[in-house]
Amino acid sequence: MNSPSLPSRILRPLPTREGEPLAATGRAGRNLPAAITMGVVLIAAAGVPLFFAPAVFVGVICLLILGALWELGGAFARLGTHLTMAPLYAGAIGMAVCAWTLGAEALLFALYATVFACVAWRILDPEANGRVSDVVSSVFAAVYVPFLASFVLLMLRDFNPRLILVYVALVVASDTGGWAAGVMLGKHHMAPRLSPKKSWEGFIGSALATIAVGVGCFIAFDAHWAFGLLAGIGACVIGTIGDLTESLIKRETGLKDMSRLLPGHGGLLDRLDALLMVAPFMHLVYSLAF
Repeated sequence: MNSPSLPSRILRPLPTREGEPLAATGRAGRNLPAAITMGVVLIAAAGVPLFFAPAVFVGVICLLILGALWELGGAFARLGTHLTMAPLYAGAIGMAVCAWTLGAEALLFALYATVFACVAWRILDPEANGRVSDVVSSVFAAVYVPFLASFVLLMLRDFNPRLILVYVALVVASDTGGWAAGVMLGKHHMAPRLSPKKSWEGFIGSALATIAVGVGCFIAFDAHWAFGLLAGIGACVIGTIGDLTESLIKRETGLKDMSRLLPGHGGLLDRLDALLMVAPFMHLVYSLAF
């Protein structure tokens, strides 16, 4: 049997197969040279255009969204559920462009149009089995990836681009603080069935780190420290929920990593899960603070 063509695999992802991870080089459980190299590449690919070529930055965000949707399509395919990829891809670009050029109201309409297109696409599909699960999963995908990610572009449109770095720094502080406290002090598991490594001690470390970064950054931007406190607490709580949401998807689909697109890191969603969830909250905080 001939293997599916590349366009076919893009429009109808095959069930994701677990690959052999790169050999770990330390206690972090990752191949650190590969992880560091890929991290530098990602930071450069997104950070440089953010300040010097905003249109290119929008393009980078769109590529990340499309890649994350493809990963989600492969994960759901393991359950026999097929996302309506064509309208999802088109809707994702539409949401991103609307957010950057027209604002929040246009983003909401683009989400509505995407949901409508996903439903119509599946209704018109001659394959009758699984229509409800396919539609519900496609609507979830539309909200989870492109809609949430588009708030990053709303931040780019509405505020100082440097505030996007603050948003990223808060999520990084949450991950780093949680990891450090969890490794040193973690004893009480938070959600052992979803993420065995997460502990309540790690959560406290995450909260302390995000509060420190939030208060410091907001004071540096001449905003009231209380907004930094709010941002720190929110980034910790919502970011943790974002991590657990992706862990739930991986647990349900039997995956350790969403893909092998990022050597040393796993898949795009493995790195974007908390960022996606925190983006709308940070846009709200910025709207109140600035």
